[in-house]
Amino acid sequence: MSISLKQLARAAAAVLTASLIAACGGGGVTSTAPSPTAVSVTNPRALPAEYLARQAVAYSPFRSGNRDTETITTAMVKEDLDLLVQGNMRLIRLFDSSDKVAKLVLDVIADNNLDIKVQLGAYVNSFKYVANPYTQEEIKAGNGRELDRAVALATNAKYKDTILAVSVGNETMVNWSIVPIDPADMAVYIKYVRDRVTQPVTTDDNFLFFSNPIPKVITDQIDFAAIHAYPNIDTEFPESPFYWDWKQLSVPPGPARAAAMMDASIVELKKQYQGSRDALDSMGLGKMPIVIGETGWKARITGDQTLRAHPVNQKMYFQRLETWRQESRVSGTGPANIIYFEAFDEPWKQSDDGWGLFNVNRKARYVVQNLYPQSLWESTTLKDTDAVYFVPPTINEPFAGNQFTLYSDAPTAAPVTGYNLDAFDGTTAPRNLADTSTFAPGDGSVSMSITPAPANYGWGLLYNPQVSRTTQNLSAFGFVNASINTTYPGKIEFGLSTLDADGNAQEAFVQFGKGEYGYCNTGAWCRVSIPLSVFKAKNPKLDFRLVVNPFYIADRYTFTGKDLNSNIRTPLNVDGIHWAR
Repeated sequence: MSISLKQLARAAAAVLTASLIAACGGGGVTSTAPSPTAVSVTNPRALPAEYLARQAVAYSPFRSGNRDTETITTAMVKEDLDLLVQGNMRLIRLFDSSDKVAKLVLDVIADNNLDIKVQLGAYVNSFKYVANPYTQEEIKAGNGRELDRAVALATNAKYKDTILAVSVGNETMVNWSIVPIDPADMAVYIKYVRDRVTQPVTTDDNFLFFSNPIPKVITDQIDFAAIHAYPNIDTEFPESPFYWDWKQLSVPPGPARAAAMMDASIVELKKQYQGSRDALDSMGLGKMPIVIGETGWKARITGDQTLRAHPVNQKMYFQRLETWRQESRVSGTGPANIIYFEAFDEPWKQSDDGWGLFNVNRKARYVVQNLYPQSLWESTTLKDTDAVYFVPPTINEPFAGNQFTLYSDAPTAAPVTGYNLDAFDGTTAPRNLADTSTFAPGDGSVSMSITPAPANYGWGLLYNPQVSRTTQNLSAFGFVNASINTTYPGKIEFGLSTLDADGNAQEAFVQFGKGEYGYCNTGAWCRVSIPLSVFKAKNPKLDFRLVVNPFYIADRYTFTGKDLNSNIRTPLNVDGIHWAR
């Protein structure tokens, strides 16, 4: 698939994991290990029967917004694993071999005699990841320690029977990887681990990597293929060859359209699986099993998932997956197993969060509520007919006035109604909407006074429609205008948001400083006028026929060039906020 929010979010994960690896103990291995091209896997190891039979889920224990500093406790892991056992999800995929997570999880399983098996991970980092703060030698050494930890766990008598398989690397070789590793180097890592453990070994990657042509240097070293496929994410990229007909407009709106969308999602998943199956078959590897190592459906909107992400749709996807998994066990023609992504939400993923069968508070989402008492449910009000489906955004008639005014007391510029002026987080920008101490020339006798009380990232205000997702057709206008009087240091921002044709929210901000677009921060009134074309250049997906938030004023420090926690509290007076033709 094309690169997505999911993969972009993992860029941050790469740095965090690198620091995690560097901080843990262990020996070292470098890419001077024996060349994997000399010997291929002549006797592939079969996946154990328990691996094939158990319902599988990806598991990470993180609950905070910063996994790098979060302390994971035995009690936290025990609570999580007890929930998974209760729901009969008894095969978990771990993503690394760290002491902080993997060893702790394996100890909890062993010490409490839990009926859970594990696919262990070994997270290897990239020399090519430009944001990585480590040198090549440090990365090489860190990767070596991680591989040695994986071997140590997989061969430890305490865990050996629990660990049914090992996966080296995660989404490193697909062309959009943000932790890119050359297949020849990855093959070295895989071979190093496989030579030292008895479990079947693989590498997890996107289905595109496991499609024609698959590098033989990799298939020579693995016992099974582990592919990732997310039809849910593919809907965000209309330009992608894997964009499928999720809108299902040929089906009447309502539950039938929702069902048609979810049926089509499984058809697309099967198509992506079959592409990998055909590629392996063409290499003479018809007997190599394929596991779907990751797939899932978002339960809540994070990123561009409007009219798709929902707990009921997640349940529909999960049910269809389970049907296919069971059919494949009987027919032998589908995936050897499917690992659902994921067990619990992880806030550190930000716009890539929302995949969990449980929310971060360990409350069961609709998808698995039948397995748990109501006291553990996230919501008690959902029903199957609540599934979401595509409805084209309604485009209203163009706004007829010469100005679309949001704030003014000029006699000829009455503000439109139906909007609230809200802070980004409800607290960061106190304001007086009728300050009589100063006002813009030609705009009545009051202005709006804003005194920032910033959060660590900065502050911001926006005009929100009182009825969610209400839109205005402002396509006839050409400029966003406001008068400002301030001595506020550095740059500030104007912004706006619209829907797009898929119903997703699209926003754009323009940063400007003294002398740009008429702005001055000299303590005198000046009129700022920004062409809509500048916003459109920032985000081509904006549709001015579907304007949701017509005006933001903000200072997000990262975007205006200030340090986080700058805590700038200089007041601003703003007047005459309007769109002009």
